[in-house]
Amino acid sequence: MKLQRVLGLILAAQLLAIATAWGQGSYKAEAIGAAPAADLSAPLSNLLDSAGARVVDDRGAMLCEVWLRKSLPTSSSSNPASDVLYGALTPGTLLGVLHFPAAATDFRGQAIKAGYYTLRYVLIPQDGNHMGVNTTRDAIVLAPVSADQNPDQVLTFDDLVKLGRQASGTAHPGFLVAAQPSGDTFPSVAKDDQGHWNIQMKAHRQSGDIPLAFTVVGKWAG
Repeated sequence: MKLQRVLGLILAAQLLAIATAWGQGSYKAEAIGAAPAADLSAPLSNLLDSAGARVVDDRGAMLCEVWLRKSLPTSSSSNPASDVLYGALTPGTLLGVLHFPAAATDFRGQAIKAGYYTLRYVLIPQDGNHMGVNTTRDAIVLAPVSADQNPDQVLTFDDLVKLGRQASGTAHPGFLVAAQPSGDTFPSVAKDDQGHWNIQMKAHRQSGDIPLAFTVVGKWAG
């Protein structure tokens, strides 16, 4: 029994060391071509830019792929709140598509299956259930591409919640949080002061490109 306990402790320590080393790894972005049309509906595929970005770890393993819209619609009146990063974006708007080649987790730590997901902009509610989720309220709801039937439509908050639940399989929608871009290299991956790794891309608009960033490695500690 003592030997088994010692071996168990050694194995646990080894697994912890592996997990720690993975968490301390680094990531980078690579430019890629268009999203595979066979995996997306024609209306969705037609909205996407012909170039995207891939996030890989320091061993070359792919974490995700992202394609933004060809032209991102923006609101005529920007949200001036100090806790909002992207005030020119309209909540409910489709930002693009993300592909997880393997099972992943969202910012809440919820399991997300491998597959293609639409990315829709949302503001985290200002209520007691969401206190301390992130320093800013900008977030991105994940929805299976097969469930998001009207990609060019601006959706209500309730509709976003329903779609996001199909990504997480729980009562809470699957989501990622937006981040403050840093540097002037796009696409790229940057580590912020919370230890989160954020993909950074240029979003195209009629009025000019804007840098857009969101967390792909890291989760809420609450």
